[in-house]
Amino acid sequence: MPFVKLIKNKAYYKRYQVKFARRRSGQTDYYQRRKLVVQDKNKYNARKYRLVVRISNKTCICQIVYSTITGDHVVESAYSSELPKYGIKAGLTNYAACYATGLLVARRVLTKLKLADAFQGTEEVTGEYFLQEGGEGGEEDPRAFRAYLDVGLARTSTGARVFGAMKGAVDGGVAVPHGEIRFPGGDPETKELDAEVHRNYIFGQHVMEFMDYLVEEDPDEYKRQFSQYIKNGIKGEDMEDMYEAAHKAIRADPSRAAGKGDKYNGGKCTKPAKRSRQQRVDRVKQKLAAFNKKFAETA
Repeated sequence: MPFVKLIKNKAYYKRYQVKFARRRSGQTDYYQRRKLVVQDKNKYNARKYRLVVRISNKTCICQIVYSTITGDHVVESAYSSELPKYGIKAGLTNYAACYATGLLVARRVLTKLKLADAFQGTEEVTGEYFLQEGGEGGEEDPRAFRAYLDVGLARTSTGARVFGAMKGAVDGGVAVPHGEIRFPGGDPETKELDAEVHRNYIFGQHVMEFMDYLVEEDPDEYKRQFSQYIKNGIKGEDMEDMYEAAHKAIRADPSRAAGKGDKYNGGKCTKPAKRSRQQRVDRVKQKLAAFNKKFAETA
């Protein structure tokens, strides 16, 4: 019988270190996070910003975040659930909605940093490659606001919606280093981008084509899948005008709607006062008496 070396012996378990909780639960890719967070030492505590994009079943979330030893700090954020304010009332997680959400967070953060006038991005959406250029620094010639895309655990396949959110932020004036191959219409063989295909995705033309297909082939499925579009009176031919108007509205006023102004009441968790022994005995007697009375009434 061949000798098998025992690897997981006592020395192994004595040196075994448990992985981080978010790694054990599969929530954080720490290899990726370390690359995005670690800053050069000669930057002298300069913040390294990330464009964090997360897409759930109902919402696209875009945040500008920087990290410290004590934790992450969100500079500004935007949610696709805010898009109905700008005229997009359905399809809040498709590629076009992710683009609009990225555009919204870009205009918000630049407005907050008083860079909105200096960096307008590209107002004409063509789907072509664009990267915001900045100056040398200083009040008269400020540098462009730079952030790095953080996709989390999302798959970075060609045409993924996280790239739609990134493109919206780039067109909004935030400098996010990227290539153009992963956008819809990118060809990995020729390394070229079909800008017209990408523009159609930004303005929801792929959704319009699918709507027209279902109307002809399966009207019942169309009513089920596009119920919110029907409810809000959104037709396929109105799609491009709707997104174009939303982009203009976002640039005109990217501010967040004011809250109701309800003050937080503190939410302090207070435990009930500890009962004495006699109080606990009396409470048991009261419960027994109430139970016996109810039992006698039903008998």
